Amino acid sequence: MPTRFASRLAEHIGRLFLAACLVLACLLPAHALTQQEQKTLKELSSFFNSVKTMHGDFIQFGPDGSQSDGKFYMARPGKVRFYYNKPSVLDIVADGKSVSVRDRKLNTQDIWPLGQTPLRFLLSDTIDLEKDTNVTNVLVEKDLITVTIFDKTRFNSGTLTLIFDTDNFALKQWTVTDQQGYDTSVAVYNVVSNAPTNPDLFKIDYLANANQRKGRN
Repeated sequence: MPTRFASRLAEHIGRLFLAACLVLACLLPAHALTQQEQKTLKELSSFFNSVKTMHGDFIQFGPDGSQSDGKFYMARPGKVRFYYNKPSVLDIVADGKSVSVRDRKLNTQDIWPLGQTPLRFLLSDTIDLEKDTNVTNVLVEKDLITVTIFDKTRFNSGTLTLIFDTDNFALKQWTVTDQQGYDTSVAVYNVVSNAPTNPDLFKIDYLANANQRKGRN
């Protein structure tokens, strides 16, 4: 696969939801956890597994101080969309088998197999934070639960910090810290779970991608 695409996917998917995406994208076995930590992770996993669809708003803070926002939509298994509001031009879609990163201004897109991206963990039928990730810390406070995960993927390695609501285990925010120590944080709000979704949100235009490749030849 082209190096340019791998770099672009790591930047935009690895730092977004993904990266939530990325919320659960860990390939190493978990370290020894206390009984309380295990209980907390089981409860969080149970909440995720009860959520089959989700949509809402997100706001993203980049390591350079930049800020962007947009809408996200999820339908498990396998489907998600991140639509950035202007001035950003990004549109990221997973349709169950592939992930598309589209530039709306340039009308270009790159496509990657979903099974080769960290998104496959977040969008799987079932999620087990204890078994499927390498958790390095679990902090339970009055209002928030913070879970720190060492994330090693094909594209990147770093630390993923997830923040949940203590009362209902809803995901509130995540921060991805890359190997250079740069943080990218995403907060979600106005979240609605298990509501009907529009299948058209998760469609990828494969023909456009084929025409794009022809134009490069």
